Amino acid sequence: MSVRQQLDAMGQAARDAAESLRDAPAEKRSQAIRAIANHIRNRSAQILAANAQDVTEATTMVDRLLLNPERLEAMARAIDEIADLPDPVGEVMDSWTRPNGLQISRVRTPIGVIGMIYESRPNVTADAAAICLRSGNAIILRSGSEALRSALAIGKAITAALAEAGLPEAAVQIVPTADRDAVGAMLEGIGGTIDLIIPRGGRALVERVSKDARVPVLGHLEGVCHTYVHASADPDMAAEIVRNAKLRRVSVCGSTETLLIDREVAPDLLPRIAQELAGCELRGDEAARAIVPMKPATEADWHAEYLEPILSVKTVDGLDAAIDHIAKYGTRHTEAIVAQDAEAAEQFLNRVDSAIVMWNASTQFADGGEFGFGAEIGIATGKLHARGPVGPAQLTTFKYQVRGSGQVRP
Repeated sequence: MSVRQQLDAMGQAARDAAESLRDAPAEKRSQAIRAIANHIRNRSAQILAANAQDVTEATTMVDRLLLNPERLEAMARAIDEIADLPDPVGEVMDSWTRPNGLQISRVRTPIGVIGMIYESRPNVTADAAAICLRSGNAIILRSGSEALRSALAIGKAITAALAEAGLPEAAVQIVPTADRDAVGAMLEGIGGTIDLIIPRGGRALVERVSKDARVPVLGHLEGVCHTYVHASADPDMAAEIVRNAKLRRVSVCGSTETLLIDREVAPDLLPRIAQELAGCELRGDEAARAIVPMKPATEADWHAEYLEPILSVKTVDGLDAAIDHIAKYGTRHTEAIVAQDAEAAEQFLNRVDSAIVMWNASTQFADGGEFGFGAEIGIATGKLHARGPVGPAQLTTFKYQVRGSGQVRP
């Protein structure tokens, strides 16, 4: 069987599974999600062994790829949290009665079959499976070659959980090959069986998917995130937030990549922030370098998603200049302001056009779990359908249900 034939079979099986999930009771889907967490715990040795093989061959993004007992348990806990989330399927979003007596309701309903193409992170396999089950969707997952063994090992736990819960095993399928023809087939929609494609990875992947897909795309662009230290910022708070926003985990998309700091407080505050960033390479504009020794920043640095302990630093002349810089160089992911001036902060929250905008908090809170979604399938940076962390509710659409009592239109 060719890769295309294999994907065709997977697509039809996913479509059939989606119809079963649409009718499956919420508690049955919850049972399947909890079973996934349990099977991941029970199969931890096999999953970690597969991951060790992936890590051995990895040349980049090792931290994103690496699993250990602690991360595996965190993965299982996140899935348990998804099982406990309110079920969005069938939720009445709004309802009203027309003068003629027609009762109209807008009701959440699953999208159908999701196709996801992603890189590096094995936990995405489990998170995506659980979120799609919570929202009543089937999913076909195509992992990057660097994490394929890990994904397939996690996939075996998911398949066992679905069987245990009495749900179709085809509700969650892992493409078992790294052949690029599989990506092409998914972008074409696998004969009309895929309703939505979600790319999660670097700019090259997202751009290819957005360009070549023949089905709707829920985009997840890179995170060139900014933290702006306003002149009114509390120095202790600013130093701690910037340290956490950059260094807590440098390889996550919510990591701050550019520090903007008001020129009037930079002479006193920037050395203190730099001290907190020990071990992080700083690349600054001329004014920043005059205060703290660091490498010169180039135009490319303002566009960079480093995903490493590197931070670009720019001095700005107030709120408007900071917002202008973000508008020019940001990717509409996550931005933060550190300020005691509430009026300036509210202006920042209202004027910055990004999916997530924060006041006095680390950009590393850009995470579905931290938003109370249990986990996320990605951070959507577009403006249509969903934006920000994509949890179960964001993977539903809606339909109108109209209830009458014999009305006919004159």
